[in-house]
Amino acid sequence: MKKLIIVESPAKIKTIAKFLDSNYVIMSTMGHVKDLPTKEIGITLTDNDIALSYVILEGKEKTIADICKAAKSSDEIFLAPDPDREGEIIAWHVDQEIEKVIKKNTKVYRIAFNEITKPAILQAIENPSTIDTHKVAAQQARRALDRWVGYEVSPILWKKLAPGLSAGRVQSVALRMVCDREEAIRLFKPEEYWSIESQFLYKKEPFHAMLSHIGKDAIAISNTEQATTIAQDIKKEQYAIESVTDKKRLKNAPPPFMTSSLQQAAYNRLGFSVKKTMQIAQKLYEGVALQDSSTPVALITYMRTDSLRLADSAVKQIRAFIDTSFGKTYLPKAVLTYEKKSKAKAQDAHEAIRPIDVHVTPTIAYKYLEEDFAKLYELIWQRTVACQMNPAEYAQRSIVIKGGAFTFKATGSTLTFDGYLKVYGVDEDDEDTKESAILPDVKAQEKVDLKKVNPKQHFTQAPPRYSEASLVKDLEKEGIGRPSTYAAILNTIRARSYTTLEKKRLLPTELGMAVTRMLVENLPDIMNLKFTAHMEEDLDKIASGSLDRDKLLRLFYKRFSKDLKTFAGKHAGKAGKIIQMTELDCPTCSKHKLAILYGKSGEFIGCSGYPECTFSSAFERMEDGSLTLKAPEPPQLLDETCPNCGKQLRILKGKFGPFTACSGYPDCKYIKQNKAPFACPLCGKDVTQKAWRGGKFWGCTGYPTCKFALFDQWEPTPCPNCQWPFLIHKNNKIYCANKECGYKKQ
Repeated sequence: MKKLIIVESPAKIKTIAKFLDSNYVIMSTMGHVKDLPTKEIGITLTDNDIALSYVILEGKEKTIADICKAAKSSDEIFLAPDPDREGEIIAWHVDQEIEKVIKKNTKVYRIAFNEITKPAILQAIENPSTIDTHKVAAQQARRALDRWVGYEVSPILWKKLAPGLSAGRVQSVALRMVCDREEAIRLFKPEEYWSIESQFLYKKEPFHAMLSHIGKDAIAISNTEQATTIAQDIKKEQYAIESVTDKKRLKNAPPPFMTSSLQQAAYNRLGFSVKKTMQIAQKLYEGVALQDSSTPVALITYMRTDSLRLADSAVKQIRAFIDTSFGKTYLPKAVLTYEKKSKAKAQDAHEAIRPIDVHVTPTIAYKYLEEDFAKLYELIWQRTVACQMNPAEYAQRSIVIKGGAFTFKATGSTLTFDGYLKVYGVDEDDEDTKESAILPDVKAQEKVDLKKVNPKQHFTQAPPRYSEASLVKDLEKEGIGRPSTYAAILNTIRARSYTTLEKKRLLPTELGMAVTRMLVENLPDIMNLKFTAHMEEDLDKIASGSLDRDKLLRLFYKRFSKDLKTFAGKHAGKAGKIIQMTELDCPTCSKHKLAILYGKSGEFIGCSGYPECTFSSAFERMEDGSLTLKAPEPPQLLDETCPNCGKQLRILKGKFGPFTACSGYPDCKYIKQNKAPFACPLCGKDVTQKAWRGGKFWGCTGYPTCKFALFDQWEPTPCPNCQWPFLIHKNNKIYCANKECGYKKQ
């Protein structure tokens, strides 16, 4: 009996194949195979129906044809894309295609597995299901909502601001959060405050305490004069211990990872971007080579999840490992379970992210895996083991010191039992896991001597800009987006030039701020955090079968189309690329204000009286929101001279990056070109480096008569077979570029 398994990623094929016999053929869709058309909305809304028009994705015709050919001769077919809504729609689309060709008695099943192990694969095959139409409907609803916003809002942004801009139902809300944070930073006014730390001596043993109260009032010192006066008064008093409190404090282990917490921890601990984390996690899930390079092994469970649940079998294995490796003092009497606290409802069909086999330790991972793969696996392994370990214990001592009207407090904390920290370690940003100063063994009523008084000036701090990790944390907290969307959200707001990364923090560009202002003003619903979060909850309801897909879409489109009509009408016929007017006068004409503009090379500031006045300048936005014009950098002169006129060459910045040209321009128009050490193999002319929007390449100077071009990395070594003047490097191999030769080597 011939059986066909269709997975989503080709990387899984080798991992799964080793578990099954020769009756099984495994094929991959390589992601989505169908989607809404690119040149039209693809959604038809009538009184009776909402229809989504799917088309085969470009380049996937052969993939579908190959799958259909295999399905035609199969007796059983198992649709096995990833166990989420995106995977469900892929299974549904494949099912639509194979139903056209399969034999009458062929059985088609849907199977899903949270880990790629032999027991999980065999259990899925032995207990097949059918396509979950509720999940399909939820994915269709999300796709329709995103398509409406993207395709109907973006053209208005093109007309008003700049071509190529986009709006997105979730990405625009995420961008708003970044812009709102930047606005808060610009409006922030720091306030002065003071603290007073004093050093005391107890039997010649020094310790520090902070002033907490003056009389019954908590301290509130706002200027130097107050601080100086209070410090002088403190020195006049005699001090004694009022109370000593000793207690045990427990620090519980964190829960196992779900997608968002893994992204945050990998960013904070390893410095990995969200995108990098998900790419590595995907490969750890699909399978990587350990001892046997030809046999990939899946190391972790599915990495797109918002569940904190661990399978009973996994918990049993983890607890046994803790008992054996660390002893019973580290093992809780009862299994530890965790509940999600954020607004987004956990989809408990998945587990948390965990190692498939806890006995594959980080030591093994570092032995066989690339360093970054081993680091991420180690983080997942540590968190999973730690979540089933006893709390860390601290001995905490609090001392209250009184002298006259002044009350000081000192707190010290000492780790007495490391518990889960033995595996997971201390987070740098977690004050609860850090030890503090050891305080002396004092008793109430004992006297202490005041040694030093140290007033310290402070200023309140503006809220920090978002990092990728903190933005994901707040998106999750607000219930915006889902595990599968966080990486795409961050990628989109970066790719569209709406944000830049500065010191690992997301800084909105002027364009990003302008787009956000325009959308908030004209489309308040889709830019509202609560509205977007509520929409995510409704999509979850569709997935569970408690809400009808079309009901949600009709309610949304009714409000959205009304706002959209007003928005489009408000900007009808208007043109221009002014992002924002400023209060700065033009230094050239003095008649017009300067405006922030957006051009082909990005943002700049220019006279709003253009073309009457052509003043333009680069600019910098200061921390307080003010603008500073930047003088153009003078060209960098080189010691090298122009071969045409003898003047010095200089480095200039152009549309495609820096280039070297003659300083005698416009009299001399020489531009230096990097020349290859070989002639064009087609016509014999020089080959030089050229630039275009996609980057740099090498091309014949005889263009357009000769169209020789070289985009790959090359080395100036003649081919040992045919003497072609160079070899190219591609996919870790060296090839001869002469198609008639065929020479290649590792």
